[in-house]
Amino acid sequence: MALIALLQQQPFLFIALTALLGLVVGSFLNVVVHRLPIMMKAQWRQECHEFLACHENGGDLIPQETTAPQPPYNLLTPASHCPGCQKPVRAIHNIPLLSYLLLRGRCADCHAPIAWRYPLTELLCAVLSAAVAWRFGYGLAALCGLLFTWALLCMSMIDLEQQLLPDQIVLPLLWLGLLLSLNAIYVDSHTAIVGAVVGYLSLWSIFQGFRLLTGKEGMGYGDFKLLAALGAWLGWQMLPLVILLSSLVGAVVGIAMMLFRGHDRNVPIPFGPFLAAAGWIALMWGQKILDFYLR
Repeated sequence: MALIALLQQQPFLFIALTALLGLVVGSFLNVVVHRLPIMMKAQWRQECHEFLACHENGGDLIPQETTAPQPPYNLLTPASHCPGCQKPVRAIHNIPLLSYLLLRGRCADCHAPIAWRYPLTELLCAVLSAAVAWRFGYGLAALCGLLFTWALLCMSMIDLEQQLLPDQIVLPLLWLGLLLSLNAIYVDSHTAIVGAVVGYLSLWSIFQGFRLLTGKEGMGYGDFKLLAALGAWLGWQMLPLVILLSSLVGAVVGIAMMLFRGHDRNVPIPFGPFLAAAGWIALMWGQKILDFYLR
């Protein structure tokens, strides 16, 4: 109780501790970003193999071929290791952000370069977490805002690398937003439910119209689900702001990549990170932005 009172009375302390927590969570998010797509692809291959085996056997499952048992691979096992030399990362070299700086961005054993994504994710997670703590102060709104922030950051990094928004993160985020609306943490249930429905159907309608006109798919179904989750958290009133912000930023980034980096216009650019960034801005300052616009 004394600690809770201290955090309530000392906002700077709460922000600092939240930033440190963000560093630790960011380190774990790096594991999720790297391993979750691998786990998903392995599961898809297994499901496709079972489906094809069943289809070739007239609809009856056939016994799987006996193979050597594979070592477990999940978010906890095996321990962190260098993808180059495969040596385990020692605890002293696994301190978020600090270890990257001390090692000068290279493996301590084989000196292979460490991808920039690792320190960037940790730093972003710390900064965004501190911003949430500053915006909401100590309380349930801050805790939920942190979960919202961490999920969006994780999905953005996965989408940037794999062009994939995992259901394992998007759908729990959607259901959590609807559950929180029962206590009106951010919006009431009516606003959240309408927001989830409108969020999904709006992008789905754009997708169908674009496909009819061009014969191409302009976005993935993960984007529909993500906007539905944002609608559940923020309410339907914030969806125009989210779509506008994400579209503007996405257009600017896409044009810049084509002009300065020679990006092929036929190669898709993931839209999830722009939706996530716009959703996070809407959670933090959406109402102030709308009030400013209306005035």
